[in-house]
Amino acid sequence: MTVPKPTLLIACGALGREITQLIDANGWPCFEVRCLPASWHNTPDRIVPAMKEKIAEAKSSDSYQRILALYGDCGTGGLLDQLLEEEGVERIPGAHCYEFFSGSLQFEEMAEEELGTFYLTDYLARFFERLIIKGLGIDRHPELQDMYFANYKRLIYLAQTDDPEIDALAEAAAARLGLAYERRKTGYGGLNSFLESNVDKDTSWQP
Repeated sequence: MTVPKPTLLIACGALGREITQLIDANGWPCFEVRCLPASWHNTPDRIVPAMKEKIAEAKSSDSYQRILALYGDCGTGGLLDQLLEEEGVERIPGAHCYEFFSGSLQFEEMAEEELGTFYLTDYLARFFERLIIKGLGIDRHPELQDMYFANYKRLIYLAQTDDPEIDALAEAAAARLGLAYERRKTGYGGLNSFLESNVDKDTSWQP
């Protein structure tokens, strides 16, 4: 019997844990995941070349029936979408992971309520110190905090899970930045629905 080829998910490392949890929880054997470093949000010029390389490797291996990108624009200024269109690779809808999790309409409503909103996901809350404080150099140059966050008024934690430890980290991040704090439970939102809509229905994939 011919073994079906999986679908390759090329994802931002900030989504890796959630993607794996969804695949494991739903028993979706048709996906294989490869992640690029989440820290590249601070160096977005590295994302497109690396994505191009991953796609080329996947196509040359002939090991996958298709490729999907679980990425937002992530500061590439439209270059990522341009590459994906050229390569014929579908991307999850939405400009960024905040929109993936909350949904486009809900995200628009939050932005309209207060444009000066800084968002955290589970991942960003867990690694706030490393990615934001150290990643932006605020630990070495505290004066940068006011420069980066002068126009922000509130921090919204978009919670994928109900974890008191992550809640505490998110609230501490808001306090660290001097922002009003809100928590909104999103679950996996559009990430779940996008994967679910792309599950291979072939019964040979069933565990």
